[in-house]
Amino acid sequence: MLISVALPSKIQTSLFMTIAQERLKDKSRNGLPKLALAELAAVNLVRKQGPLSRTDLAELLDVSRASVTALAGNLVELNVFEEVGHGKSEGGRRPRLLDINAELGFIAGVDVGATSIDLALANFRGDILEKRSEPADVRIAPEQVLNRVIQLIVELLEKQGGEEEDLVGLGIGVPGPVHYPSGMLIEPPLMPAWDSFPIKDYLRKKFPQTNPAVDNDVNIMAIGEARAGGGKGIDNFIYIKIGTGIGCGVIAKGEIYRGSDGTAGDIGHICVDYNGPICHCGNPGCLEAVAAGPAIARRGEEAAMSGKSKIMATLMEENNGTLTAKDVGRAAAAGDQSANMIIADSGRMIGGVLAGLVNFYNPRAIFIGGGVTNIGHCLLSTIRQATLRRATALSTRALQIEYSKLKDDAGVHGAIWLAIENVFLQV
Repeated sequence: MLISVALPSKIQTSLFMTIAQERLKDKSRNGLPKLALAELAAVNLVRKQGPLSRTDLAELLDVSRASVTALAGNLVELNVFEEVGHGKSEGGRRPRLLDINAELGFIAGVDVGATSIDLALANFRGDILEKRSEPADVRIAPEQVLNRVIQLIVELLEKQGGEEEDLVGLGIGVPGPVHYPSGMLIEPPLMPAWDSFPIKDYLRKKFPQTNPAVDNDVNIMAIGEARAGGGKGIDNFIYIKIGTGIGCGVIAKGEIYRGSDGTAGDIGHICVDYNGPICHCGNPGCLEAVAAGPAIARRGEEAAMSGKSKIMATLMEENNGTLTAKDVGRAAAAGDQSANMIIADSGRMIGGVLAGLVNFYNPRAIFIGGGVTNIGHCLLSTIRQATLRRATALSTRALQIEYSKLKDDAGVHGAIWLAIENVFLQV
């Protein structure tokens, strides 16, 4: 499906008259050409929709074929576009297709979770070349975590035969509320040492040729699902992450919606039980305090110690006196009644909140990701049932509720695409 872009009159004028004058001749900090607004609009269309012909671009940009021919020629000359074959004929010669030059530089995407780092190196089209994952603890000083991130990026670059200056884009997701323009975490409950830490500036000192982009971890997962997963071609959907916490990324009209201050989608702190346990944010009964991974594990341990679950008691003994949400899922898969009840309770509470979001926003789809999704389909089933039961009939008539198609890779895919979106921005 082709999605058109209405260009302001200023851009159309530059296309017809002064595009060569509008494009700056010098280069940006990453060595890539600085693009005029019209050129950037064309690049974004190809980046999001894939290879397009000059006729497609003229239609989508709502300008003449002659103007697009000049524009495309400029971008080919700058090595931003390359011709990649032929499209379908519509009666005449088959049109030549234009795509992003994959060799323009390397892109790094980083997903920093509460307990892990996932990192990938990609080409300029967003195709992942190398990937690395390892445990991490975000409660420690940000310099320690980011120094490890930097080390991993350098290692992956070397493995691909690249050097540090070959990295042209860097995106990173972090688990907390992010002020997007500055890239700073603001009072993050899980990682207080990161409060107002200048992540972008810290990374730019090591990679001065990049324009690092920092966002909330759930937002980058939503971007990843939109660009490379089940959300491709869906304009309006929400992405739910269930892990150590619970969050939501909102895709509206094909783009991430951050709200006024970057906190849109922080559903983990919606109260579902005013008499419930105290959340790490200081309030009682938050959704993530009663339904996220730690809450599932805690209830599993209680069932094991009280004698209600022999299976979870055995697993707890094997794990040196602790359980994880995944262990509860293993017990549920083995038919443990208590484990299935714990998972179903979490699913119903999450589904109840999602029903409110569906009634308010009317998304076409809900994609669910995060580590807790590894416990099996019982969770998805109860979330789906609770959402469909409590949301209005019209809002759920065409609603799909599925696990993320990208699974654990949604974050790195989204970080890569976020980085690519920021490559040509002038800073």
